[in-house]
Amino acid sequence: MLQRILDYAHFLLEDSVQQGDVVLDGTAGNGHDTLFLSQLVGENGEVLSFDIQEQAILSTEQKINENNVKNITLIQDSHDKLKNYIPEPSTRLGGAIFNLGYLPGSDKSIVTKPDTTLTAIQNTLDLLKPQGLLVLVVYHGHHGGQEEKEALLKYLSKLEQKEFSVLRYGFVNQANNPPFILAIEKK
Repeated sequence: MLQRILDYAHFLLEDSVQQGDVVLDGTAGNGHDTLFLSQLVGENGEVLSFDIQEQAILSTEQKINENNVKNITLIQDSHDKLKNYIPEPSTRLGGAIFNLGYLPGSDKSIVTKPDTTLTAIQNTLDLLKPQGLLVLVVYHGHHGGQEEKEALLKYLSKLEQKEFSVLRYGFVNQANNPPFILAIEKK
């Protein structure tokens, strides 16, 4: 049975992330991926969860409090500033996820943008441990989404195959620009 997009994103991360890892949620959104990552890394791991929108941070904070989770650091800043928040220079990320597009149920004019997204991806790839995985869930049906999608595909298709493996997973017969996954494994 084929897995839905978010289920498959989580499946990929389950195979990459280990207990005790430091991981990244590059787009906190409503907190679902942040909580998922928290469970994967356990109480000795840490989740860095970014979002530029106060609404997203507050929503994620509420989920954290409801679930009594202690291993998450919420950061209200752009994901392209990741390197400013890494606990130690030697820190390596066990995995990361970004949901690109806009925050569901919010202002659809506030979207991820190609320039900051590409910087965030490069910073994340620099910090990934070997066999670490970056999963991008690409929502591209909104204003600016096609440009971001094209920039991502162009950038990722040029990554050195000796250093990275890049996977694309998505459904081609769904209406309304269905989201798809781009997963990058560091070799």
